[in-house]
Amino acid sequence: MKILITHSYFLHFDPKQLAGSKPYPPLATLLAAACMRNEGHEVHFYDVSFDQNTGSFQSHVLSLKPEILVVYDDGFNYLTKMCLTNMREAALQMAAIAASQGITSIISSSDSTDQLELYLSGHFDYVLLGESEDTLLELLSALQKQDNTTAILGLATKQNGQVIATAKRPVRQNLDELPMAAWDLLSIQPYKDAWKKQGYFSLNMATTRGCPYKCNWCAKPIYGNRYNSRSPKHVLDELIWMHRLFAFDHIWFCDDIFGLKPNWVQEFHQVLSASGIRFRYKIQSRADLLTKEDTLFALAQSGADEIWIGAESGSQKVLDAMDKGITVAQIHEATLGMRKHDIKPCFFLQVGYPGEEWEDIQATLRMVEELQPHDIGVSVSYPLPGTVFYDRVKSQLKEKTHWKDSDELLLMYQSTFSPSFYKTLHRFIHKSFRAKQSLERMRKKILTPAFPKMKDLSFIYFKPAAWMEQKKLNKLRKHGTGTL
Repeated sequence: MKILITHSYFLHFDPKQLAGSKPYPPLATLLAAACMRNEGHEVHFYDVSFDQNTGSFQSHVLSLKPEILVVYDDGFNYLTKMCLTNMREAALQMAAIAASQGITSIISSSDSTDQLELYLSGHFDYVLLGESEDTLLELLSALQKQDNTTAILGLATKQNGQVIATAKRPVRQNLDELPMAAWDLLSIQPYKDAWKKQGYFSLNMATTRGCPYKCNWCAKPIYGNRYNSRSPKHVLDELIWMHRLFAFDHIWFCDDIFGLKPNWVQEFHQVLSASGIRFRYKIQSRADLLTKEDTLFALAQSGADEIWIGAESGSQKVLDAMDKGITVAQIHEATLGMRKHDIKPCFFLQVGYPGEEWEDIQATLRMVEELQPHDIGVSVSYPLPGTVFYDRVKSQLKEKTHWKDSDELLLMYQSTFSPSFYKTLHRFIHKSFRAKQSLERMRKKILTPAFPKMKDLSFIYFKPAAWMEQKKLNKLRKHGTGTL
């Protein structure tokens, strides 16, 4: 069959990510393309990442005239898991374009899994549920043969105006059976051009699927709570191929949890060292997994440059309320351990979680001040369907249930303070953190004289900016409990 595969993440619809200039190709999309191509289909990939609207996509559809449109979002990228409404609207526009040409349309995404009625009423003919490569291949075979599709596992469609969904199929356990992503279909130059601003070129790769931990705010509609991993040798083979193809400097291993299985990290270090390929990489992990000396040693020796952990809060009360399963002491221990091995510790932080008081916020600020991570990402707690957190606050959610882009950061339920307070707190944490970083760089320049770069002088902006945000924060705090 003649198939056009794409995704719905338009960088221009998310100004914060566009300005950040660290775009990653849609990995899951390219993997699905490889699976379809291996089955003999004529597969065409259209990348919307750098398009400003759906106009170019429409022109491509009209000239290509595919039989099938597959919108397959990158379930490995946390941005797609946020179910942003700008991307939802883009996906629905693409389905409408396909429908106008009589093209069957299929979608796989976190948002469509949560919103079956919306997508199936919005010109999509099928929604893939859960881990979707096998479901997609079985559906394409049935469509080609004009067979009945109602018994296919992991599939939702509409019949007689009613949504009909089958159970998700069992998760794939042997990930080495999957082909390498269809990197050859990707035009890499726009990504390389964007990364020039960073001074290096980074690509993405997944070594695992799923996460066994049960933080009650984390939505996992695609890969679920199971955890399966590729073998280190399988990962290495793809890395070597990608390096020959693109000459990357850096890899983002976009797993929810990297190297969780016993001895996986040590084995990965061994096969990587023997191969001769060298690069820096960043991963996501947990504080409680980074307290072992042999793990940190193997990560450092194999090229780990940054490790992002879900620190979330400096308050144990808040961590326990989130079912996070870690302690503040472990955050401290892991941070010191990473720094000992010259790995940059980075924190994901959340503010606004139900029950968080001013004292808890202060504990988080103290933790950042004491540990001085290399970088931070701060978010307002965001309830997504399918989570315990969402179920707790859904009675308070009104028409606004999703953010339009990743920088909206709107508090959508009642918490201790107002939505304006948390947006101001977010800005204050970032600006005060950047000011301290800038001052530290200047201190080092003074101790080892060198001509300061502009970023070394950025405290001239960040220090007064943080002071202004703190003034707003103090004023907003006096208003107390927030209302929607």
